[in-house]
Amino acid sequence: MIELVNVTKKFGRQTVLNGISMNFPEGKISAIIGRSGIGKSVLLKHLIGLLKPDSGSVLVDGQDITGMSERELNHVRKKFGMLFQEAALFDSMTVCENVAFPLVEKTNLREKEIETRVDEKLEILGLSGMGGKYPAEISGGMKKRVGLARALIQNPEIVLFDEPTTGMDPIMETAIHKMILEAQRQFGFTAVVVSHEIPEIFDVAHRVAMLHDGVIIEDLPAEEFKNSQNPATCQFISGTLEGPVKIN
Repeated sequence: MIELVNVTKKFGRQTVLNGISMNFPEGKISAIIGRSGIGKSVLLKHLIGLLKPDSGSVLVDGQDITGMSERELNHVRKKFGMLFQEAALFDSMTVCENVAFPLVEKTNLREKEIETRVDEKLEILGLSGMGGKYPAEISGGMKKRVGLARALIQNPEIVLFDEPTTGMDPIMETAIHKMILEAQRQFGFTAVVVSHEIPEIFDVAHRVAMLHDGVIIEDLPAEEFKNSQNPATCQFISGTLEGPVKIN
């Protein structure tokens, strides 16, 4: 379980997160939505300790990570996997080498065991036979699968997805969302997805929260969220551009 308690973050005079309190249910997919540049990725980075709040707490399995040393944080981060917007693969490494990288860097596993684990993940994610290729030789969708395989290689309890379908066409968006959903069902991890894809995200997430003007204005089961009467939520879902909506 991950929980934010009164988390505030400012950059200069701009308050990006303003006293946010919320939790992310264990074994479920939670989505954080909102306009571009609103602070969704900033919120995500707090969950794994890449950013520290100016005030408030971030709890991971009941532990407040905000005051931890980097060594303590690295121990907590073993529970996490992360898929970045561009998959963040190493161009000079093959698919197998990219997926194996966390095991090579962070464990003392023997080469044969690493190969076995990598092969298992590649097969599960439909990447069998792709291990010898380089990122430049595979499609954008395949790169996302490789990125997910790497995120899952240490069997994390929590996986964070930062705008996983940015820049993709509708067909590829659907394929990536389906990949996330199927992987979560198979591995049972807790997932947090930052997205602005409406309405597609409702087919993936169990719970949806909307960030607006530094606060979470809605945090509901996906089916209930679609029927929200909140003006800012309705505007975002409908895609209208009638100017900013202020929340009292």
